[in-house]
Amino acid sequence: MTIKRTLHLALTATVALLAALPAPAAAQQQDSAAVRALLDQRDREIKDLVGPEGAEYTEAQREQLKDIINGIIDYRSMAAYALQQTWDTLSVEERDEFVEVFSTVVRDQSMNNLDIYRARVEYLAIRVNGDSARVHTTVMQDASRIPVHYDMNYDGEWTVTDIVIDDVSTAESYRSQYQRIISQRGYQVLLEALRKRAGRG
Repeated sequence: MTIKRTLHLALTATVALLAALPAPAAAQQQDSAAVRALLDQRDREIKDLVGPEGAEYTEAQREQLKDIINGIIDYRSMAAYALQQTWDTLSVEERDEFVEVFSTVVRDQSMNNLDIYRARVEYLAIRVNGDSARVHTTVMQDASRIPVHYDMNYDGEWTVTDIVIDDVSTAESYRSQYQRIISQRGYQVLLEALRKRAGRG
């Protein structure tokens, strides 16, 4: 996929449509283009870092990759959804600690297989509705074609609140796992387990 050419065509089409469409539709086009530009930029940054298959990584490159991932995923939103009503019982400090260990665990898992970041991404549709958006893509790696959808929210900038891979919601998976632990053994057991996985136990 020639990302620059695709992005250029998308932006050109957006400019042309702005003159013809009613204000709400034009605004939606602008938002869609902004979401696409953001995801394209992050994709380029990540692919530049991971390099070709078989490349070795320095600790500095891994830290850069972590920063990119941290900048696009809304861990606080995912953490609040995973904890459900337990989130409301926590103090600000307790919430901050949970988000910190949760984001470390999620990010470290995503770093286990860097080959996935080399996969080609085909954008199928970007639907914006006010401050939320859903991005439909297909990730192509070798002979596999995997549907991946991103749910995004705008609060000063666009961030990802959920990643749905082959119809399996990442946020929903964490919610299901954590609610089972909380109901059976309590929140502190969940927190201790996450602290250990994050290397802070």
